[in-house]
Amino acid sequence: MAKTQIKRIGFGQVEPNHLTGIVDGSIYAQLPINAETMGDVIEQGRFAKYDYAKGKVDLDGKGPWLMIYNEEKLYDERYQMHRHFALVKKLFTDGVITPRLIEINVGDIYTTNTFGANTSKDAEVEGIALDQGDILYVGTDGYLALEGDTAGPQFQVVKVYTMPDGQPGVKLQRIA
Repeated sequence: MAKTQIKRIGFGQVEPNHLTGIVDGSIYAQLPINAETMGDVIEQGRFAKYDYAKGKVDLDGKGPWLMIYNEEKLYDERYQMHRHFALVKKLFTDGVITPRLIEINVGDIYTTNTFGANTSKDAEVEGIALDQGDILYVGTDGYLALEGDTAGPQFQVVKVYTMPDGQPGVKLQRIA
């Protein structure tokens, strides 16, 4: 069977099918991002480390990988889909982004199309070609990829799926 290209228009999306971090309160949301390494656009479904010792959300440090999953706030009535939401530095009054990160535990399941960075709600991202059974790791940029931090969390594609807006996506389960 041919792999499905998970490309998207707009920002990455997350559909929280079964995330225990929401229920047990494993949510972190008080540190600003390190804009030098994280960039000016923070998308749903990207991974980062909550480095309390440095006082930053970053791509390195001693903490565990956590998934960025913010409450969506869409203020422009012309753009009301999940793909239109990301934390964008220039839209913050003080330019400081403090994302909400959630712990993804072994066994958790969610649907996403967040593979590769996007900087616009209208731009297209090629993404990644995936099939059921593929194993994904957190890459150095915080996005899930076929290669990455093998000591960190591992996710298996359990179903090639679609996002609520009809774009291709995958249902993932954390297996390690």
